[in-house]
Amino acid sequence: ITRSQSDKLSAAISDHDHIVVDWAMRYGNPSIQSRIEALMAQGCKRLLVVPLYPQYSAATSATVCDEVFRVLARMRAQPTLRVTPPYYDDAEYIEALAASINAHLASLPFEPELIVASFHGMPQKYVDNGDPYQAQCIATTDALRKRMGLDPSKLLLTFQSRFGYDEWLQPYTDKTMEQLAKDGVRRIAVVTPGFSADCLETLEEIAQESAEIFRHNGGEQFTFIPCLNDSEAGMDVIRQLVLREVQGWI
Repeated sequence: ITRSQSDKLSAAISDHDHIVVDWAMRYGNPSIQSRIEALMAQGCKRLLVVPLYPQYSAATSATVCDEVFRVLARMRAQPTLRVTPPYYDDAEYIEALAASINAHLASLPFEPELIVASFHGMPQKYVDNGDPYQAQCIATTDALRKRMGLDPSKLLLTFQSRFGYDEWLQPYTDKTMEQLAKDGVRRIAVVTPGFSADCLETLEEIAQESAEIFRHNGGEQFTFIPCLNDSEAGMDVIRQLVLREVQGWI
């Protein structure tokens, strides 16, 4: 999906023929180091880094910056650098999410009683130490509620993917799935606005494991709403973000 996002972004801004679009993985290949070195070999003098995390966290977006800075620190000739900001409350992002949710719900043979917005979790102590992630997740959910005309009881916010023994951000997604079913909710939809592309945390943890928990405890109808991925609306969000941040360069 990330490769496709890169290819589609390149096509979408092809009228700026001096802009090269490339992609890298924070953990895995192609590495950030390998792609920066390749861009520098092509004569790149200005580098815009786009962390594809709508909400900022020291555990996600900041580690991308850390790795970029680590790579550049070993270079004598460094490019001018910019990093796109988080876009958790960007109007186009919220509009794209709302449109994606509505389109998915319209395709269903049933009507969910409520929607759960599940975000990747983190230890509570990170937020206690000043990480803005939780506040930005709340802001995304509030903006989505406002755009869709839903009150908090119809669009819930939860946090997934916890492990270890520390307290993590709550409410927990898995426990919420269990309790909703036990409380008599029979039809539910889950969306993951903290991910720009589907991955194990969405396709396995939510679409499979959360669905199983919900049904095991009495739920009947469960649907997972895909991420924006490389959809037209999703690519419009990334394109607008990039074009806004390269102003003065093109």
